[in-house]
Formats: sequence, C-alpha cells, structure tokens
Amino acid sequence: MAKVNISPNRTTDKTIRTIDRKREQERRKMFMRAKDHAPEFAAKLVQRLIDKEIIETTSVSEMRVAFENQLNKLGYIEEFELQMKIAPVRTIAQDPNVVSLYFTQYIVEDLIEHPAIKDIFGDDLDIYRAVDSVFRVLRE
Repeated sequence: MAKVNISPNRTTDKTIRTIDRKREQERRKMFMRAKDHAPEFAAKLVQRLIDKEIIETTSVSEMRVAFENQLNKLGYIEEFELQMKIAPVRTIAQDPNVVSLYFTQYIVEDLIEHPAIKDIFGDDLDIYRAVDSVFRVLRE
C-alpha cells in the first residue's frame, strides 16, 4: 500500500481555514443576536455610556434609536467595510469582541457628529470597556 504524504503546508492551511470558518460563524451568530435584541442592547448601551460619563447627550431616545439602527445594520455590513471600521482599535484588547470594536469606533468616529451629542469623554479603551460590558453576553 502506498504511503500517504501529508504536507505540513496543506495541514497548516486546513487548520487556518477551520479557524477562520469558526470565527466567521461566531461573528455571524453575534451579529444575528445583536440584531434580534437591538432595542434591549441599544437601551443598555446608552444607559451604560451615560452612567460611565462617556457621552453627554441632549436626547437619550435619539441615542437609543441611533444605536438600534447600527445594530440592525450590523448583519448586512460587508467584510471589507467592517475591517476598515475596526482597524484603528483592533489591538485595543487581547481577544476583542468584534461588535464591541465596531461600536467603539462608531462612537469615536461617527457618533460625535450626531446633533444630540454634546460631548464624548474618555479614551478608546474606556469606551471599549463600557461598550464591551454590554456586548460581552453575545459571546456566550
């Protein structure tokens, strides 16, 4: 019987593809959970950011609607757009939650332009920690 030659490169490639596939599945599940529970997550996130004194707003309801809209869009965002969005904060944590990274960057870049926002306080890590404290349940 002929000996099967197992190439280390082939085995490595297979392992990498398996890991990537698992990450993609985990990300899709997190996006779907976030979308399915968008009103609850939006309310919790706004409350947490206000409690931690990260955002100062004139309208809590407008912030809730803005976050809910982002949660609903999350499942439809293209991979390239997602990677470009989270690139500046990708190294902020050891094993970051992609939803928390996305919302951290959304708050830092886009939310500051919202008419109901007076000011945003704290650095990227403070914002990430507050956001991740809400979205941590998505990984379970």
